[in-house]
Amino acid sequence: MDGLRLILNVVWFVLHGWLLALAYLLAGVIACLLVVTIPFGIAAFRLAGYALWPFGRTVVVARDAGVPSVIGNVLWILLFGWHLCLAHIAAGIALCTTIIGIPFGIAAFKLSVLSLTPLGTRVVDVDERRVVTQNVVWPAYR
Repeated sequence: MDGLRLILNVVWFVLHGWLLALAYLLAGVIACLLVVTIPFGIAAFRLAGYALWPFGRTVVVARDAGVPSVIGNVLWILLFGWHLCLAHIAAGIALCTTIIGIPFGIAAFKLSVLSLTPLGTRVVDVDERRVVTQNVVWPAYR
């Protein structure tokens, strides 16, 4: 299974992964220009790694994120999220034009949802997700 994940990640990287990760890196650099928006920059850098190499990793929602996360996500959507979401949708449509690209297009569409609300989430390996969801408290993943 790890060999399949590697192949999927390499193909993803060559097709659109590097470009989407570059968009997240650009958003992160812009967000880090102001002290107030540094948390957005950190979230963008975290998602850049996920957009670069998504297969074998998943997103876990932090149930204890609270109201600041919601407010931050609303600001994120206004500042950066809608641009990144449109980039994911464009990549998904382009990938779905071929039969081989459909699984990658579906991955791009899944990432488009995450690009709108990155705060209050954690990117973990698929194997670690079982541990995270079994333990309600996530001190090691903060």
